[in-house]
Amino acid sequence: MEYISALQSPVDDLKPSLFELLSEQQLADLLPPTLRYLLAIATHRYPRYLLRILNNYDEVYALLSVVVEKYYLQTFGGSFTENFYALKREKVLSVQGGEIKRTQLAVPDEVRQRLSLAGADVWKNLAVLVGIPYLKRKLDESYDIHIAPSASLLMSGSLGGPRYLDRDALPHNATIKQRLMWYYKWFLRNVYPSLNAAYYFSILAFSLGYLFDGTKYSSPFLWMIGTRMRRMGPADYRAIDAASAAAEKAISTSGRPGQGLSGLLNPRTMYPRLLSSLKILLPTSIFALKFLEWWHASDFSRQLTRKAAEGLELPPPIVSGMGLAKTPSAEKKASGATMPSGGSLQSPVSSTTYLPIFTVPPPASSDLCPICLHPISTAAACQTGYVFDYKCIFQWIEGTHERQEAFMKGEKMSEWEEDENENSDEKDNNGEQSKPVSLEGSWESGKGRCAITGRRVLGGTSGLRRVMV
Repeated sequence: MEYISALQSPVDDLKPSLFELLSEQQLADLLPPTLRYLLAIATHRYPRYLLRILNNYDEVYALLSVVVEKYYLQTFGGSFTENFYALKREKVLSVQGGEIKRTQLAVPDEVRQRLSLAGADVWKNLAVLVGIPYLKRKLDESYDIHIAPSASLLMSGSLGGPRYLDRDALPHNATIKQRLMWYYKWFLRNVYPSLNAAYYFSILAFSLGYLFDGTKYSSPFLWMIGTRMRRMGPADYRAIDAASAAAEKAISTSGRPGQGLSGLLNPRTMYPRLLSSLKILLPTSIFALKFLEWWHASDFSRQLTRKAAEGLELPPPIVSGMGLAKTPSAEKKASGATMPSGGSLQSPVSSTTYLPIFTVPPPASSDLCPICLHPISTAAACQTGYVFDYKCIFQWIEGTHERQEAFMKGEKMSEWEEDENENSDEKDNNGEQSKPVSLEGSWESGKGRCAITGRRVLGGTSGLRRVMV
C-alpha cells in the first residue's frame, strides 16, 4: 500500500506517498503536548517565571511556530517536521493538468525556482500550518469547557413533571460581553459539531483521493491555497547548499578578524544557526525518548538498581526535638538496682503529663521487629520512619500489646528481657521474690505513640503505611 501512488504514476518520483504525509502529520501533532508537558514540569520548580507562560501556552506556541515555520518555509521550502521527512511544498501551475514533466526533467533547477514559495505563498502556508491548528485547539478546548460537561440541568418543574433548565440562557438586560459569550456558546452548541464533522470528512476524502491518485492535494486546505506536497530532489539540495555557502561567505567577508564570541552572538548569524540546529535537536530527542522507554521497560536497569542497593545499609532515622530524660528507674539501676521490667535506660518524657513513656530500643538487625524481636512478616512503616511488624505496631498504638501490658503491671517477660535486663529478678530484704508493682500513674504505656521514639502517631492506626517488599 505504501507504493500504490508510485505504481499509478511511475514517472513522478517526487510525489510522496500518503503514509509519508501521515507520519509527518503525527509527528507534528505530538510536538505541542510534548512541549506543554515539559513546560508543566519546569513550572513546578520555577512557578514565578513560567506560570504565566503555561497559562498562555497556546498563544506562545503559535508565536514560536510562526517564527520557526517561516524560516523553514523560506529556507527549505517546507515546515520543520516536513523537512525532517525530506518533504517540501511547491506551487501548482495553472496549466492543463498542472504538470510539466519534460521541462522538469530537462531543467530541474529552473523549475524548482519557478515553483518555490514566494512571499504571499509563505504567509498562506503559515495560516494553514499555524492558524488553523491553533483555531482548532481553541474551539475544542472551549467546547470541552462550556458545552461537553453539562449543557442543561435536569430539575423538577412547578407542574410536577421533569423539565430542563438552560444554565446558559441569555439573562435579561444582558451586557455586550454576555451577549457575545451567549452567541459564542450557541455557535459551539449548534454549529461547531457539524463543522467539526465536515473538517474530518473533508480530510478523509482528500486523503483517499490522494491515495488513489485522484487529486494532487493531500488536504483540503492545501487545495484552497494551491500548494501541494513533494519530495526534495537533487535540485533542492543543490539550492540549499548554495544558499548556505553564500550566507557563510557573506558573514565571513563582513566580519572583522578577532571578533570571537561577539561574532557568534551577532543577530545576523545567531538566528539562522539557532533555528537550523533544531534539525539536529529533533532526531536527538526522539532517540533519547526511545532510549528512555527501553531503559525503563528492560530488566537491565532493574538489575543495576538491585546490585547498587544490595550493599546499601540505611541508618535509622534521627528524630529531633524530643528530649530524653533519665527516669528515676534509670537512676535506680545506675546505683545498682534494677528498673521496671522491659523499660529503657533513657525514655522520652510526655509534654502533657510529664511522665516517662515506655519505649523499646531499635533492633540489632533491620529484619527483626523492634517490639517482638521476631522476623518481620508483614512490614508496616510508622510516621517516624521505623518499620515494625504490622500486628505489633497496630496493637502497640491501640495500647493492647502484651509487652505494654506486662510492663505497666510490672511483670517479668523473659522473652524480651534476655537482652535488656539479665538480672531482672528482684528480691526484697528478706530474700524473697518481690511482687510486681503496677506502674499506672508513674509511666505512660506508649499508647498512640511510636514504639521507639515515643512520638505521637497522627491518625492513630490509620497513620500506618504498609510496606511492599
